Amino acid sequence: MTASSKSFSSAVHLEQEKVETTDQNGIFYDKGCSVPPGRLCIIRVWSHFANCLSLVGKEAEKKAPCPGLGLFYTLLSAFLFSVGSLFVKKVQDIHAVEISAFRCVFQMLIIIPCLIYRKTGFIGPKGQRIFLLLRGVLGSSAMILLYYAYQSTSLADATVISFSCPVFTSIIACIFLKEKYSPWDAVFTAFTITGVILIVRPPFLFRSEVVETDKDYSVHLKGAFAALVHAVFAAVTLVILRKIGTSVDYMLSIWYYVVAGLTECIIALSILGEWSLPHCGLDRLFLILIGLFGLGGQVFLAKAIQIEKAGLVALMKTMDVVFAFIFQIIFFHDVPSWWTVGGSLCVVASSIGAAVRKWYQSSK
Repeated sequence: MTASSKSFSSAVHLEQEKVETTDQNGIFYDKGCSVPPGRLCIIRVWSHFANCLSLVGKEAEKKAPCPGLGLFYTLLSAFLFSVGSLFVKKVQDIHAVEISAFRCVFQMLIIIPCLIYRKTGFIGPKGQRIFLLLRGVLGSSAMILLYYAYQSTSLADATVISFSCPVFTSIIACIFLKEKYSPWDAVFTAFTITGVILIVRPPFLFRSEVVETDKDYSVHLKGAFAALVHAVFAAVTLVILRKIGTSVDYMLSIWYYVVAGLTECIIALSILGEWSLPHCGLDRLFLILIGLFGLGGQVFLAKAIQIEKAGLVALMKTMDVVFAFIFQIIFFHDVPSWWTVGGSLCVVASSIGAAVRKWYQSSK
């Protein structure tokens, strides 16, 4: 057994310390188990990821090897997620549901060996199965909606609206988990709602703007609505994962996610009649890269969480929006409107404010 394999085998049994954070698709992580177990098997296949994932739990409490390394990992994660989103946008001849199906298959091929290796089982504890099922259905639905949003509206608009997830999480957690909802949370919510309104530009408020772009507005509205519902579903998924806590192996949670997602995709594609293989090799390459870049983004995000404070990671995650703007201008020659820029500033300010507040509270 190699040194990295020994490190991996021993590390997964270390005591866990819970720290909340989310990724681009709204997935919840523990600091003690920062990497979803479904991803951990990749370490054994791709040795160049071993150094990133070999230490968890107590080892994660050690300081970064050099100042700013955790922030660099977060920046790299944001870049990889954004490139994956770019590929989704590029694959216009394949329905968003089918892209989601390919991603679910890709993840399933990774998770099944992990479940067998970990002897976790495929069903889960009896009292938690309903929550696991809800997590799977809502989480996979959020992924499908986000991919649809990428294809239907601009990359920047879809990315920014999806960043409203933390606001919805605070509201839903307050209702169902009785978590405190402070006046600051209300301020951040107001900023987010304002930003979303500026991006969506509803006709009853922005009639002149809508008339100028009437040809594409209905498609833009569908994409913006899909991104907003994605944020709500992702928020509910987070609350469910908080409810489950550490009573369920996270790999099992991912298993429910991909099974529910693949089932949803097959049913939807059968109804829509949209199932088809990519027509060219480039689209097939994009489908593979969507899975690989999504995986790479989660690997580096997990490493960042291990060696850096969650508040700083959340702040750096807002670079997703910056990359979305850059890619939209460079690859699609689409300069965002001032309404989009203003809305983005509102949503990003809300996210930064929430992260700073949480960082301040945790440092007391």
